[in-house]
Amino acid sequence: MCRSSVIAIITLSVVMVTSIGLNVLVSRLARKFYVELSGSRIDPLGLKSYPRATGPLPSPSLLFYGDSRAKEWPSPDGLKNTLFINRGIGNQTTAQALGRFQAHVSSLKPDVIVVQAGVNDLKAIPLFSSRKKELIDDCKANISRIVNDSVECGARVVVTTIFPLGKVPVERWPVWSGDVAAAIGEVNAHIKTLAGEKVTVFDTAQILTNEQGIVFPKYSRDLLHLTPEGYAALNRELVKILVP
Repeated sequence: MCRSSVIAIITLSVVMVTSIGLNVLVSRLARKFYVELSGSRIDPLGLKSYPRATGPLPSPSLLFYGDSRAKEWPSPDGLKNTLFINRGIGNQTTAQALGRFQAHVSSLKPDVIVVQAGVNDLKAIPLFSSRKKELIDDCKANISRIVNDSVECGARVVVTTIFPLGKVPVERWPVWSGDVAAAIGEVNAHIKTLAGEKVTVFDTAQILTNEQGIVFPKYSRDLLHLTPEGYAALNRELVKILVP
């Protein structure tokens, strides 16, 4: 067999293997998004994800609230005898988090609420570019209302800036743009204006990112989520905030 035929066969094999791999990846992603879409239609606010809040928690208590980034946030060490409760739900927008606040949080009356939400609103911007301003404005307003509702139920609030992004993977390229990072920056600037007597703003980028504004590889599990090391770094700072 001549050299050119061997090269052609190898090239064809590589193309076929790559094509099969991409098809498997696309199929898995399509199934994942279909499951998430179907779940949001069955239970739009995620009310069945947790039991309805029925009474005050014992003190001291700390509650993590928001999307998957809040859901994955582990209890910090260094807060003695503190009860930790998590009410995060993966893939939720700020509108969904706001809509279920009364059912999942209000009557629990936790001493501290840590809020992390917003990226699921803003990651939709490349798909709905004509609605970019609306998505950003709604995200700001919803986070403000979640913070306000948290204060009204008697909690001290630690509202985090929206976590910065990791490296954008190839499969996200068709549905991604630099507008997402810019929108995160704009909403985070708004979040910083919410600081007050009972509200502390926790700027996560100062801990998680390198000089290029990208999450350090050791802290980045994927584009949107953190590794245990990332959360450990955040928790070290969170304890300092809560125990000056």
